[in-house]
Amino acid sequence: MLAFIIRRLVQSIGVLLAVAFIAFAMFRFVGDPVNQIVSIEASAEERAQIRESLGLNDPFVVQFARYVGRAATLDFGISYQFRQPVTKLLGERMPATLELALVSAVFALVVGIPMGVYTALRRDSWLAKLFQAVSLVGVSLPTFLIGILLIYVFAVTLGWLPSFGRGEVVRLGDWWTTGFLTTSGLRALILPSITLGLFQMTLIMRLVRAEMLEVLRTDYIKFARARGLTRRAINFGHALKNTLVPVITITGLQLGSIIAFAIITETVFQWPGMGVLFLQAVQNVDIPIMAAYLLLIAFLFVVINLAVDLLYAVVDPRLKVTVRAA
Repeated sequence: MLAFIIRRLVQSIGVLLAVAFIAFAMFRFVGDPVNQIVSIEASAEERAQIRESLGLNDPFVVQFARYVGRAATLDFGISYQFRQPVTKLLGERMPATLELALVSAVFALVVGIPMGVYTALRRDSWLAKLFQAVSLVGVSLPTFLIGILLIYVFAVTLGWLPSFGRGEVVRLGDWWTTGFLTTSGLRALILPSITLGLFQMTLIMRLVRAEMLEVLRTDYIKFARARGLTRRAINFGHALKNTLVPVITITGLQLGSIIAFAIITETVFQWPGMGVLFLQAVQNVDIPIMAAYLLLIAFLFVVINLAVDLLYAVVDPRLKVTVRAA
């Protein structure tokens, strides 16, 4: 197990280096950051001096090596637009994005798995057909349209929930802020978390349903029925447990996707997270923020995938042998 973890960590470092290289190389073609720092009236000498101070005249390899060395110490440079350390800017926005992603993932799991199990066990009932129709809507409609519809119904028409912002937050420690401890913060989480988690919820529901139907047709389920086991023991003790491996895989990948693609939801609801900060960085050619954001997302994906691999051995004992052998 230890050798497996060490090898995956080495692979993860390689992935992060590759992502950093690709991001750093691509951002060299999005524009000149000096234009965002100086005014239009700035002279050529001033522009040249700023370019030299930022190290933009150095060869690409030198710039990339300097960036990787600083990133290893969580120093992502200074934002061209905000004139503040990128680490500080991301740290201020990270709690909002992580809380939104966490609530969305919990919503997708808590609602998606029971719906998938029900539609597999009672697939001819009217409620199962309704769930499948809802899943088609969740998969088909784009995220921004779902957010706009929810805002129109629950914020504009009914006036039950806020349509933008994070609500009142409470500061915990030096940099973490949370909306879980205030009423307005919890109310503000409802619409964006449903918007962000609806696609993942429908995906998990359809996956659980398909895997559950497949498992229920296997020989060992028929043997369990012949032994006289109760329906609850068969459905939840045997069938559901054997559907969790693909569900864990999809859930892990989707959790990373929730964090990475929260940009649209944060924009629709004006959620003060890292996604909105990244969009502002793209508009203003703020390369340090863009590169740091992509590197952070890659790091989160790597951590989630490692956790998923370890959870395999917990859910399916047969995979423990493979992990130990590796």
